[in-house]
Amino acid sequence: MENEQEKNIFAKELKAFAASLAEQIAVNDEWTVRGFIDVFRNVYTISSDTKIVSKILELHLFPNFLIFAQSIGYKIELATFQNWYPDLTFIKQGNPNIKFAVDLKTTYRDEKYPGFCNGFTLGSHGEYFINRTSTKNIQYPYNDYSGHFCLGIIYTRSEIDKLEETRRYTVDEVEDIPAVIRNFTFFAEEKWRIASDKGGSGNTANIGSIQKIDDILSGNGVFAKAGEELFDDYWANFGKMEVQAAKGQYKKLSSFPEYLKYRGLPMELNNSRAGKVKGK
Repeated sequence: MENEQEKNIFAKELKAFAASLAEQIAVNDEWTVRGFIDVFRNVYTISSDTKIVSKILELHLFPNFLIFAQSIGYKIELATFQNWYPDLTFIKQGNPNIKFAVDLKTTYRDEKYPGFCNGFTLGSHGEYFINRTSTKNIQYPYNDYSGHFCLGIIYTRSEIDKLEETRRYTVDEVEDIPAVIRNFTFFAEEKWRIASDKGGSGNTANIGSIQKIDDILSGNGVFAKAGEELFDDYWANFGKMEVQAAKGQYKKLSSFPEYLKYRGLPMELNNSRAGKVKGK
């Protein structure tokens, strides 16, 4: 009960914090970071590559996270290694048994399908997700966390000539450098609430997110009607549990409706409207 109350309070604070971040990093709806500088005071433009944008956004925002954590009585611990979960561990001052996992995620709006984004991953459904006392690739065992959150950034990619990425500017010209991204939307949500029932990245064991932006902002994922317990059980068995397919054959579990049928649960628990846009 205490942990649930703490989670509700933390969720409220994190959402309010996320809503305040756009004004910290944008002017006239454009990203204020325009490049990186060398000791000769030359400024080199930023590539629009999503991995580069994502990392610089994290670095740009990190001082704000430190101030936020202190303001609500927490300290932050970074992941020991790059590929560990989560990006940030919030530990309550005076009660280190209260911990919250916060993963930072960025994605861009889909230019072809208005109202949708490219999606993102929500952590692994492998060893540490299944064995919740495991310390493999995770800062603390999964069960040590009182809640698992995603703080996300959805942005629009600017249309910039690729030759701009090869230009060099002086410090005095920094405001002339075009912003590679703009139109930021920040959100914070428990990861199970924005999860899809599909993997997030090729052959790796990552949980995928939903892609409809309105559903992301309202926490209306595939498991929104089913709850976190069924989300956990589904993803612990994803690609492992065998379910009956056509003509008496069996296949590996790969959709939430298959899971509900296997468990004998009502199909109404599947929030199908949160699925991917048709054609993607």
